[in-house]
Amino acid sequence: SVTLVAGKTSVPLPGGMEVVSVVSAQDMLREVMARLPETDIVMKAAAVADYRPKTKSPVKIKKSGEEMTLTLVKNPDILQQIGEAKTTQFVVGFAAETDHLEQHAMDKLRRKRCDLIVANDVGREGAGFGTDTNIVSIFDANGLVAEWPQMTKREVAVSLLRLVAERLERAGDRA
Repeated sequence: SVTLVAGKTSVPLPGGMEVVSVVSAQDMLREVMARLPETDIVMKAAAVADYRPKTKSPVKIKKSGEEMTLTLVKNPDILQQIGEAKTTQFVVGFAAETDHLEQHAMDKLRRKRCDLIVANDVGREGAGFGTDTNIVSIFDANGLVAEWPQMTKREVAVSLLRLVAERLERAGDRA
């Protein structure tokens, strides 16, 4: 069974799974962590905003003056908290990068205790946001596992699921 914890999105949500809709990063953290003990595989594909406004206005903020200063506070790092709390879960994180892809991906994998990191250079044509395709590199604790050429995001997802299944099968053989 699959559970999708999703924020506001402009694309239709898939069927055949439990969908939990959330509004804020705090909501997402709460819903994900509540389900973690019963979860075998976590794919943390979406990054919530790193920061949020310190205060939320219940009404429209009117123009006043030439400048406005907003104070931002850090949102919870959901992937970090999953990594810290995981027991037997297989955790896959994602890293959208613009430079030093391998260095940043490996750092993120270690800091957040992921089993795999799917990294992409969002500055490359055909990769990242606003396109139906992606070009990704997969890393584990030993470094680069695979570099996949440009393919549809669906093909990336299927290939990633196969890779995770192979990893879990090998781990099961050793148990």
